[in-house]
Amino acid sequence: DGTPTNAIFGLTQMLLKIMDMKPDYMAVAFDTPKPTFRHIEYPDYKAHRKAIPDDLIPQTYLARDLIRAFNIPVLECEGFEADDIIGTLSNAADHADILTTIVTGDMDSLQLVNDMTSVMTTVKGVTDTITYDPDGVLNKYGITPDFMVDYKGLKGDPSDNIPGVPGIGDKTAVDLIKRFGTVEDILDHIDELPEGKVKRTLTENREIAHISKHLATIVKNVPVSTNFSEYLFTNPDYPALRELFVKLEFNNLLRRIPEVSKGDTQSSTSQMTTECSIISEQDQLDSL
Repeated sequence: DGTPTNAIFGLTQMLLKIMDMKPDYMAVAFDTPKPTFRHIEYPDYKAHRKAIPDDLIPQTYLARDLIRAFNIPVLECEGFEADDIIGTLSNAADHADILTTIVTGDMDSLQLVNDMTSVMTTVKGVTDTITYDPDGVLNKYGITPDFMVDYKGLKGDPSDNIPGVPGIGDKTAVDLIKRFGTVEDILDHIDELPEGKVKRTLTENREIAHISKHLATIVKNVPVSTNFSEYLFTNPDYPALRELFVKLEFNNLLRRIPEVSKGDTQSSTSQMTTECSIISEQDQLDSL
């Protein structure tokens, strides 16, 4: 009927991939249309972002329908971003000794990586992914995950309109962090820097550095439930998923997942048995 489905198809494939990992718990976080505390504190935050493309708007509603059909809890919280919800849950999971994999296209989540939490992101399409643990972040950026917010505070982030310190790029930011540590530590040791552009721009933009780091920092105390029993992984609502797949014309996926094809809430591929026999006579075929 002309409804665009490219994004929702990619989301479906990713959800199926995650389900194959057999997680104990699973939840999906969404942004809300309302301004967050970052927009209120810094009106230019994400101000230059283009409007959502027309072909994505109907798919955002379908995405929620899809996730609910998968029986995955959907979390939203006004005043906060999805990243903040993820940060809150991953932090709670750390304290509960639960290994966590954050699946996202937003590299801001790398600041949450630790020995208990990794970030899986796509490289190309949805089948080609890379998972970052602490060593992976160190190898890519030259700093540990703890310093990713300081890195953003110094160099900024054009995608979110976080200004950063003018003239400070990737290399300089990493060099400063390796030498002094956090943004606060760097600003406390400005006098130890040689005279020149870096010292001057840091001196003139102390407040911008603090604001940029604050904007880049994921909140870990969003008022959402951290009772993980509410996020227990369960089988999808197969009839609802079948109805949605038929509506979206995901015919290949219907054939790929027998339970969805039949809309069967009871069957499971792991429980199915197969009997094979050769049919060579008419009466055998009639009997079959």
